[in-house]
Amino acid sequence: MLLFCQKALADVDSTYIQRFPQQLSAQTYVAKNFIFLHHDNEDLGISREYMPNNPVSLGLGVTWKNYSFSFGYGFDFMRDKKKGKTKSIDFQYHYYGRKFIFDIFYQDYKGFYDEVSDEKYVLYPDLHLKQISVHAQYVFNHRKFSYRAAFNQSEIQRISAGSFQAGGGINYSYINSDSTLIFENNPKRRILQVGISGGYAYNWVFGKGFYLSGGITVGANFGSDNIKHSFRKIEVSPTAFPRVSAGYNARSWSLRFSFLGNMISFQDIDKKEVNQLNGSFMMSYIHRFNSYPGVMKTVDKIMDKLPF
Repeated sequence: MLLFCQKALADVDSTYIQRFPQQLSAQTYVAKNFIFLHHDNEDLGISREYMPNNPVSLGLGVTWKNYSFSFGYGFDFMRDKKKGKTKSIDFQYHYYGRKFIFDIFYQDYKGFYDEVSDEKYVLYPDLHLKQISVHAQYVFNHRKFSYRAAFNQSEIQRISAGSFQAGGGINYSYINSDSTLIFENNPKRRILQVGISGGYAYNWVFGKGFYLSGGITVGANFGSDNIKHSFRKIEVSPTAFPRVSAGYNARSWSLRFSFLGNMISFQDIDKKEVNQLNGSFMMSYIHRFNSYPGVMKTVDKIMDKLPF
């Protein structure tokens, strides 16, 4: 993942937000990306959760000033063989700017399971789920509240502060259930939704170097189950996007645990609600360096000439 951020602490109350003095840092992390479906059918008295069995990813990253690059990979031996095998492509891009935050998801998963009882699994190797979504939010109290302090740790939230936010997004979901039981009469579904949302986030600073951040946006999605009909039949569904981060900042290193999830809903052919949740967990360690190789100055000069 390549992440570019704004270059200056402009329009910020320095009493609340400050930047770390080091310009170069490296991080190691453990991450778990996910996407799953929850489906209730009261008529049949069943409830199913279609979970993927993708492995945990191990990753490395480097940050120079406001430019960051990180890469992670999930090894096959880190998955539970009893839960089947999931083939997946999962790209997530989360941009935490001063006034705006953006989230982009491209997730393509095939192969799911349902834990019907303790250590007993039903496998759905043909279930194919694809999700493409883009979300944006405007942060109103951006002079005193920093998303970067909570989810990038490129800044420090010195005094607790929060902010209201508002925005919206677009979601596209493709489901092919083949021989599974989720949509018996219509195994392929294509759902396109656009929505509006708003919410609140807060950074709580306590102790010396500790922080806890939490926020949620809720809203409504307007969508169609058949894109070819050009939204002739519009359905309205709730949506929610929670974020949580907690960690510790020392002068030369930081620890962080974070979670974010994007929940959308739609209806099956019998008008029963289906909930889809996608997102990620991450645990990371960041180390900052007081000195850096001379080649970074050359990189910095090149970056300064870029238009963003």
